[in-house]
Amino acid sequence: MSFNGDSSNNGWGANEPVNDAPAGDAWGTGDMQAALDEPEEAKAVPPPFPYERRDAPKHEWEKPTQYNYSDDNTGEWDGNAPVYLFDGDEGDVGPEYPELEVAIFGKPEDRSKPGEQFDNIRIAQIEVQQEGMARIVPIKTFETAGLHPVMYKNVQLCGYKTPTPIQRYCIPAIKMGHDVIAIAQTGSGKTAAYLLPILNHLMGKAKKLAAPRPSPSDLESGCGPVRAEPLVVVVVPTRELAVQIFNEARKFCYRTMLRPCVVYGGGPMRDQIYQLGKGCDILIASPGRLIDLMDRPHVLTLRRVKYMVIDEADEMLHADWEEEFNKILSGGEQEEGNIKYMLFSATFPAAVRKLAKSHLAESHVRIRVGRIGSTHQNIKQDIIWVDHTVKKTAIVDLLFDLKPGRTIIFVNNKRTADELDDYLFHKGMPVTSMHADRTQREREDSMRAFRTGRAPILVTTGVSARGIDVKNIRHVINYDLPNADHGGITEYTHRIGRTGRIGNEGVAYSFYTERDEPLAEQLTFNLLEQKQEIPDFLQQWVPEGTEVANLKFDYDSDEIEDEAVGGSGGGDDGSWGAAGDSAGDNAWGGGGDSFGGGASFGGDASFGGDASFGGGASNEGAAAW
Repeated sequence: MSFNGDSSNNGWGANEPVNDAPAGDAWGTGDMQAALDEPEEAKAVPPPFPYERRDAPKHEWEKPTQYNYSDDNTGEWDGNAPVYLFDGDEGDVGPEYPELEVAIFGKPEDRSKPGEQFDNIRIAQIEVQQEGMARIVPIKTFETAGLHPVMYKNVQLCGYKTPTPIQRYCIPAIKMGHDVIAIAQTGSGKTAAYLLPILNHLMGKAKKLAAPRPSPSDLESGCGPVRAEPLVVVVVPTRELAVQIFNEARKFCYRTMLRPCVVYGGGPMRDQIYQLGKGCDILIASPGRLIDLMDRPHVLTLRRVKYMVIDEADEMLHADWEEEFNKILSGGEQEEGNIKYMLFSATFPAAVRKLAKSHLAESHVRIRVGRIGSTHQNIKQDIIWVDHTVKKTAIVDLLFDLKPGRTIIFVNNKRTADELDDYLFHKGMPVTSMHADRTQREREDSMRAFRTGRAPILVTTGVSARGIDVKNIRHVINYDLPNADHGGITEYTHRIGRTGRIGNEGVAYSFYTERDEPLAEQLTFNLLEQKQEIPDFLQQWVPEGTEVANLKFDYDSDEIEDEAVGGSGGGDDGSWGAAGDSAGDNAWGGGGDSFGGGASFGGDASFGGDASFGGGASNEGAAAW
């Protein structure tokens, strides 16, 4: 979304160096030192900016495209995307439709492919833990997952080759009928981990379980709408994530009798009700719009729901959503125990534990892949010192140096997003932007332009940090690092997780200023865990007196401990306490999740921003949640 405003006299770049400044000029030196309250000798000299000053991009980017705000009817609503319509007169699966197949899955050459880093060797190095009264034997291939031939063909059409660690455990756990809590790194394939086994289980029972709905011929003849009675409800925190999961559901529902729908705030209520009236078996929804539709019983009822999935649960389960979630989770008319509940998340704060205790069966399974809230080594993290007064010039020099590719630039507020969008547009960059104050039409158009590559640079706030999966995002840039008191290292993890997804590699650049010092310790721990280079200005936060190789990260908290401090004993909560490799060859009953009390380098404060994980209480919390 690029504006036509003139940035030449509005003061945005008033403090920036001129374009003909010497190429070797050190960023953050000079006038910045005079402005500091502390004596000059108390501050280390910041390093020079590692990219040259440029007047034009080193490589050729797309041409910038101006958004037409006067046309409110451009494009189509994402929720109206075509889905497979099957009349169900004969058999349980429908015939192939090549044209629709391309519309849903894309051209064969454009379909998702896992990166080389998801080979069996790398997967076996990722630690997976399972807890609960049942032992889950992980699958190793999709061929051995017990999928219906049509569902397996859909997996192949998606371009998926090897199941990710979370998929290896969740597919058999859901197939066995367990409630599931799954905690895994962002970009680890959580969506397919629950959609595949749920849809695979339902597709052969659709005639028996699904509500009546009009056939395609009935719709053509003007048959009236029916009440939506979904079998599966997936609740997600953001509109963009709802649309993304809907598009995944469209793929896995291809040629089945199951029909997906999506409802989300900001979209046209009339269109969404019309889509629900065609019949709905899989409903993906943002919580606000779902509550609204639940208050219209002639439009929607949850009485047939068999599976309730809360995706990105840690983002939604704040105190102000507690009442709404209780209504959603108890909104059906089923007998107790008739619904399977699943919570998928990248972290496991107190609110998620409370929800699990209230609604999940005691026999549920908890699966954890990697350290809670961690990122992974496929993402190269580059932390760059930049004085806050010259960020705009720095971002231009960085973009001018990068090889063109999809790039997300994160900022901390809506005004900065608008200003930076305008600034980069007038520098000739193909940029669009998105934030919560944009209309839903503008947000969808921005995402569409970004996904198609028409505007490969997206400036956005944290609204895009969660769950958004766009193919081939080459770079993530934190123009502003998250505030330590608002998201902190957890949001940082989600932001950089937009790249390096499903085994591919990516690079995350972060502009670090002296204002980001409250985040420095946690950021350093993150770099240490992922074996990333620690810049000189963060060296003071590296724990002293211990070898980095001996550092151990507590899997039930977000703190870091020396391996010698606490032992790894078995849990006292009756769990399996599995701590094995993701290949899962009987990797259960090993070391437990309790790393002992002891002193932690993170102190009593939580590394992930939730006090319930802090200090010695983390083990107790894991047992009692």
